[in-house]
Amino acid sequence: MNLQFFNPLRWKKSFLVLLLTAFVVAWFAFIDTYSLKTRWDLNSQKKELKERTEQLNADSEELKKKIEELENDPALLEKIAREEYGMRKPGETVYKVKREK
Repeated sequence: MNLQFFNPLRWKKSFLVLLLTAFVVAWFAFIDTYSLKTRWDLNSQKKELKERTEQLNADSEELKKKIEELENDPALLEKIAREEYGMRKPGETVYKVKREK
């Protein structure tokens, strides 16, 4: 039986360098804590979170504008109170009309 193949001390230096390089590349690409795959995943997650933050900031600004409108326009506040919450002034009678579609 030829045991020369199984003895790493007898392998060519170029093959050993290639083997070591392949191991290092595989290590940094997939196994390491800060591997390329992990970095890719974290970068994708960061991008999604930034987009979500921008969307939430836009929604927040829109809600601030609505709050400001309600604080400054009593007619709008009364309209919403009547239409959405069914509120009425004392002494008023409210008739609800159902429309057929």
